[in-house]
Amino acid sequence: MELQAPVSSVISCGIFADSAMLRVLLHGDWHADSRDGSFLFSEEALYFGPQSKRMPVSVRGGFASVGMALRPGSNRVLGGPSTPDVVDRIIPYEGLGWNQQALMARFDPTASVEEWMVELENCMELLVRQSGGTEPDATTAGFHHLALSDPNITVSDASDLLGVDKRKLERVVKRDFGLTPKQVLRRARALDMAAHLRGVADIEEAQELVLRYFDQSHLSRDFTTMFGMTPLQFVRTPQPLLTITLESRQARRLEELERIGPGDRRPWQ
Repeated sequence: MELQAPVSSVISCGIFADSAMLRVLLHGDWHADSRDGSFLFSEEALYFGPQSKRMPVSVRGGFASVGMALRPGSNRVLGGPSTPDVVDRIIPYEGLGWNQQALMARFDPTASVEEWMVELENCMELLVRQSGGTEPDATTAGFHHLALSDPNITVSDASDLLGVDKRKLERVVKRDFGLTPKQVLRRARALDMAAHLRGVADIEEAQELVLRYFDQSHLSRDFTTMFGMTPLQFVRTPQPLLTITLESRQARRLEELERIGPGDRRPWQ
């Protein structure tokens, strides 16, 4: 994404991603409050662990960045850090043992966002080849799909559908998602509802998303825990960065569920 803005302008917002993210900051002065404290970032590459709640983020002036979401379990097969250790954390690219200088040199400041994304994809393909191209665990992939399609499913039913023992499912999910199965499903419900409230979800799902919650207090409790505000406050608060994050996730979700194809027009557009 890219935005031109006066140097004095500040966007104070947040992000909330259920996947680990590789983000390359090409322009702008960023501030984020992670599990490890408050940090300032500028032109650098960062690895964001999956998040259990909204992470406060702000940016001063115009900015440009590109990012890529990693499927659960991907960081393990790529030789990255333990997922439970990086939940709600930000790790410098070099902290992963990878060459940040070589990565940043790939990005021409005068290029388009599309050209930057091609470079990031090429970099990821290189990492995949270097790691041997191992596929993520089938149980991990199956549970990821269930969280996107039916986050109201019980953990017991999920283990039955995936054909694995419940304890094994809990162990694998904790390893590759960084959270327990119940936490993953709860987060998925909240993110889908948040996308709906921000107007970046398929309107045909609206009633289904609302019915995932027992009542208003159930919804308010989850929102307060994960977003730090009630649903009403969430709707009334401008959140441009978070909305972009939610929209990207919904697009990936609909593609995963084969409701739209890559590059297709999204239902809310």
